[in-house]
Amino acid sequence: MDLNITVTDAAMHRIKEMRKEEGNESLFLRLGVKGGGCTGLTYGMGFDNELKDDDQSFENKGLKIVIDSESAPLLRDVTIDYKQNMMGGGFIINNPNAIATCGCGQSFKTAANAGTPAKDC
Repeated sequence: MDLNITVTDAAMHRIKEMRKEEGNESLFLRLGVKGGGCTGLTYGMGFDNELKDDDQSFENKGLKIVIDSESAPLLRDVTIDYKQNMMGGGFIINNPNAIATCGCGQSFKTAANAGTPAKDC
């Protein structure tokens, strides 16, 4: 499956800075989706060094990116960006598969998967 994930230059720069701060530049970026948030699904992003049997991986600008097979269809064609403002900075995921998102942009649902919204939203 071709995931066609785009990582902007700003996001790639920040990810590589964070990986360097971890002290292990062999770590890869793991992206995933799990149930929760106000809309039903939430994004997960962090560093990892262990591949699982169902992982899909690819290289982007010298960074290995890994996604589990359940999350892959929900993340196809996403763009990961990083924005800095007066309140700090943060990653922004633009997901063309999402039919609804929460106000903060961290939670979404797709036509095929509504997820499980958190009870406290």
